[in-house]
Amino acid sequence: MNKVVARFADGRTVKGMTADFLQTRDTFHVAEAMADDEKAPLEIHTKDLKALFFVKDPDGDPHHVETQEFDPAHPPTGRRIRVTFTDGEVLTGTTTGYHPARPGFFLVPADPESNIERCWVVATSTQEVRLL
Repeated sequence: MNKVVARFADGRTVKGMTADFLQTRDTFHVAEAMADDEKAPLEIHTKDLKALFFVKDPDGDPHHVETQEFDPAHPPTGRRIRVTFTDGEVLTGTTTGYHPARPGFFLVPADPESNIERCWVVATSTQEVRLL
């Protein structure tokens, strides 16, 4: 099971766990973090998302300020990339699978202290994707 935060293009957020996300499938399921055990997992359509964040803690650290800079002491694996979402949010990190014709790609944040371990960026929710 993966801890995730699903952020929708319309601004909604769902926090919970998933075991069936695959980048090649159109849907997956999230068992909400605060739902009772009787509630069925939510079916989520990937096309409705801004991004799916695989996280250390679904609540994160509200005091942590995400850095958009790479740590020179820890050279990153993959290509450096900066993503600007249609809502103005910017994420900087690395990717090994970005191609403009694909529906999305994984990004690992530049910030080593980030709560985000990696995220699936939905291409239609981006305003600009720039390789650095």
